[in-house]
Amino acid sequence: MSGRLATSVVLVVLTVLVAVLAGRLATMRVEDTTNRYYLRKAVHYLCVVALLLALALLWRPFAGRVGVVVGLLAAGLALAMQEVIGAFAGWISILAGRQFRVGDRIQMCGVRGDVLDITPLRTRILESGSSSDPESWIRGRQYTGRVVSLSNRFVFTAPVYNSSTVLDHLWEELTLPIPYQADWHLAERILREEAEAISSTTEARRAIEQMRHRYPVAEAEVDPRVFIRATPNWVELSARFVVPVRAARHVKDQVTRRVLDRFAEHGLRVASVTQDITIHPPTTPGTSAPG
Repeated sequence: MSGRLATSVVLVVLTVLVAVLAGRLATMRVEDTTNRYYLRKAVHYLCVVALLLALALLWRPFAGRVGVVVGLLAAGLALAMQEVIGAFAGWISILAGRQFRVGDRIQMCGVRGDVLDITPLRTRILESGSSSDPESWIRGRQYTGRVVSLSNRFVFTAPVYNSSTVLDHLWEELTLPIPYQADWHLAERILREEAEAISSTTEARRAIEQMRHRYPVAEAEVDPRVFIRATPNWVELSARFVVPVRAARHVKDQVTRRVLDRFAEHGLRVASVTQDITIHPPTTPGTSAPG
């Protein structure tokens, strides 16, 4: 009994030394902090498993049931390393399923941006802003300067939006409210002309034709259009056009400036919820109201 106990102590000490040394050697050439952390954890887990196997053989608590011991250890290892295993399986899914590549603009788990790197455990994304996200201080699809690392396991649990793998174009809309008393037909014509001038219709149509060779999808409409919607307050005009993914904000800025300039030239104004109120002072007997 004493001999087994002494041997067990020696095995524990050796395992600790080997785990520390192996962890340092395994991560010596790994620059990424996250990868070093997970790799070091994996080495430590393997050392613990080896120690448990050695102790099981030494003390033989389950003599004749080696299969049961191995099964329990394997289940424990899978439970302890489920994050690492899930991330590695996600990496295989990304590569095999071509969900996205380095350089693609994607959105996953609420993070938008361009893919910088895809490692066996993590995907790095150069973040871009969003006008719909209240937490983003960049009110457009431009870089924020932050690099976000996401575990690859999220490809199994969250939708992945890819804006550049197939089309590399987006449908954009410019919506302007026009008062009912204004010439909204003229406003519609101005919007349509500027949308036709700025839209990347030819490039988008070519990209869609290439996509239809790979996927059985219906033909998409890429010609610029202006849609009209009547509201209780104004006539809402929405110009729909196609823009390159990485130039969406720049293109929308250009078309907005041109439309507003042409509206000003023709005396058209954009409606708003504000009201102009004129207050006249009360008149006294014998005086006339101001003209």
